[in-house]
Amino acid sequence: MNYRHGFHAGNFADVFKHALLVRLLVYLGRKDTPFRVIDTHAGEGAYDLSAEAAERTREWRGGVGRLADLSGASAEVCALLAPYIDCLGPRDDEGKPALYPGSPSIAQKLMRAQDRAIFCELRPDAFAALRRRFSRDERIKAIHIDGYVGLGAYVPPKERRGLALIDPPFEREDEFEAAFDALLKSYAKWSSGIYALWHPSKSDRDIRKLHKMLRESGIRRILQLSLSIGGDGEGLRSCGMVVVNPPFVFEEEARIILSFLAARMAQGEGAGFEVAWLAGE
Repeated sequence: MNYRHGFHAGNFADVFKHALLVRLLVYLGRKDTPFRVIDTHAGEGAYDLSAEAAERTREWRGGVGRLADLSGASAEVCALLAPYIDCLGPRDDEGKPALYPGSPSIAQKLMRAQDRAIFCELRPDAFAALRRRFSRDERIKAIHIDGYVGLGAYVPPKERRGLALIDPPFEREDEFEAAFDALLKSYAKWSSGIYALWHPSKSDRDIRKLHKMLRESGIRRILQLSLSIGGDGEGLRSCGMVVVNPPFVFEEEARIILSFLAARMAQGEGAGFEVAWLAGE
């Protein structure tokens, strides 16, 4: 396992993923009853954008750096992005936060006293950092385990409400199949949970295959979302997320957010976004 997210932290794909994740967590927090967050590939939890890895690629400049201010954004966009922007904390003149919050830090920020989280991470050094970061928060358990195994082991949660984020590094050749299999098996045990599966979009064939498997899965409500920054530069240019059991307000919120992000983060021809139902519109 060679993936190190520190090289990519805060890039356009992180902004896409985390801006949407925040909306799902905000929705869960609207009811008084507790919820559970399960993060299958939690990483280190947060990333120093002044560290060598981030400075070497500076991918954050094309992502969170383009949110240094929201000038030109509508009041609706600003309101929807406000909880995400708040999670970033203080930023410098370039829009760079001292620490870019990974999904665990975002979940922690939006959890209440009654909510709980399980953060899974298999890579030893990332897990050590993850455990240190959240060791004093009694609401959170960091577990050294394969995330797919962890997801199957910890659903259904006793809270019955919650979100499972499936966000693997996509190093395995069969990662799309493995992620789908983990989602399907977990859904069979916990069909009322919200599932968010993030993926890179490097191969149209892989995406078509994933969508076909999902459409034929029997899962009732599946929304797919994507963001492309366009252009022909090196590295990732497009990514997507599949959300099972999205809140009823989520589709419209996602359209508003992604329309803004597609314009703000465009790096060339072909930039855009998509929000469409795979099942259960």
